[in-house]
Amino acid sequence: MSIQRITPVEPPYSPPVQAVLDRIMPEGVPPLSLFRTLAVNERVFLRVMAGGLLDRGSISLRERELVILRTTARLGSEYEWGVHVTFFSGKAGLTAENIAATRGEPGAAGAASLSSREQLLLRAVDELVDGARLSDPLFEELSQSWSPAQLVEIVSLTGFYHLIAFATNAFQLAPEPFAALFSAFGQSCA
Repeated sequence: MSIQRITPVEPPYSPPVQAVLDRIMPEGVPPLSLFRTLAVNERVFLRVMAGGLLDRGSISLRERELVILRTTARLGSEYEWGVHVTFFSGKAGLTAENIAATRGEPGAAGAASLSSREQLLLRAVDELVDGARLSDPLFEELSQSWSPAQLVEIVSLTGFYHLIAFATNAFQLAPEPFAALFSAFGQSCA
């Protein structure tokens, strides 16, 4: 196990950091290590939190979580993937097979638990992660299922969680004690 590279801030937090933590953390849940690590640079923390995409967007909660889980799984961010599995998969109606599909190779057993539309989302994340673009054929397929505003959200979610994966991996954040682990959900596609 690697040692976390940056020591997270501890309370008392500055008033702006505390205000954000009060807004985003469920009552009784201590601030996540990721948030406390980003808060080492208060400006970055505040800007990242201001740019969050966990509000009601133009795509469904289920689609949002599939994009986030696939992005963080592909980038090896067990930390962020596990937090999202734990906090959001139930609300998004994701089954264990759906969650496993976010970790598996395209066409693997768990992928059959996803609709063709949802499998298309995973393909979009894969192309964005692998090449930072969408091919013309895939973009055409996506355009038949999602509006331009929704496509902007899908690409933006993938990019935002790419940033989060960079942070969790670069700073070697250990999974939160309560969070799901990769090992509980099959082989990696990363």
